[in-house]
Formats: sequence, C-alpha cells, structure tokens
Amino acid sequence: MHKIIQPDEWKMPKGYANGVLASGATLTIAGQVGWDKDQQFVSQDFIGQMEQALKNVRDVLLAAGGVPTDLTRLTWYVTDKKVYMAEQRAVGKVYRSILGESFPAMTMVVVTALVEDDALIEIEGTAVIPHDRAG
Repeated sequence: MHKIIQPDEWKMPKGYANGVLASGATLTIAGQVGWDKDQQFVSQDFIGQMEQALKNVRDVLLAAGGVPTDLTRLTWYVTDKKVYMAEQRAVGKVYRSILGESFPAMTMVVVTALVEDDALIEIEGTAVIPHDRAG
C-alpha cells in the first residue's frame, strides 16, 4: 500500500496528493489521448476525450497487473485551461467513475498544442505495482 505524504502544516489538496511514497515494480505509462484501441478519437469535446484518455491509462495499468490505487503520479497536458476550469464538476465525476477515489500526485500543464492534431488532452502516469501482482 502506498503512503500519501502531506506536510502537517499544509492545506489539504483537492483531487490529488502532494506526495506518494511507494515500493514495488514501477510502471511508466506513456501519454494517452482520447482515442480508442484503433487510434480513432471517440469525441471532439474535452470531457469525452478526458474520459477516454483516463480509460486508456487504466487499461495499460490493468494490463500490467495494477489497479488504480497503484497510480503514484499523473501528468495532464491540456490545450485550453478555460475549458478545463469550466468543467471541474464533470472532470471530478468522470475521474472517479474510472479511477475511483485514488488521487495520486498530479500536475496539470497547459500547452499550445499536442502532437495529435485532434487531441485536447493527454495524460501520462506512473504506477508502482506490488511485486506479487506485477506482470
């Protein structure tokens, strides 16, 4: 089980952890965009693409023997901060429906573009999977 690190004097973060202490096999998950297994975008809107990108992260994690609580870090790259901020309630709802109540250390980066022209978001991650489940 990973240990969440939170300095005592700090305000509690909402929807992420400030630090995660973990031990096990490290899985590095490449940036996932909102396309399906055939590399076809499932949606042209932010929430639809975010949902698919999170499902892709989860699928890679499951393929390695992991579960959402094994995630220790996610980095989100978004092309439109205003859209992300306006959709906070939906972001949280979709996130929890795919990854549950596990909130690893996270970073959000606003970029001018992503390599895939139709992509509005890309999410990469790191997970640490206990050795007895890693495969």
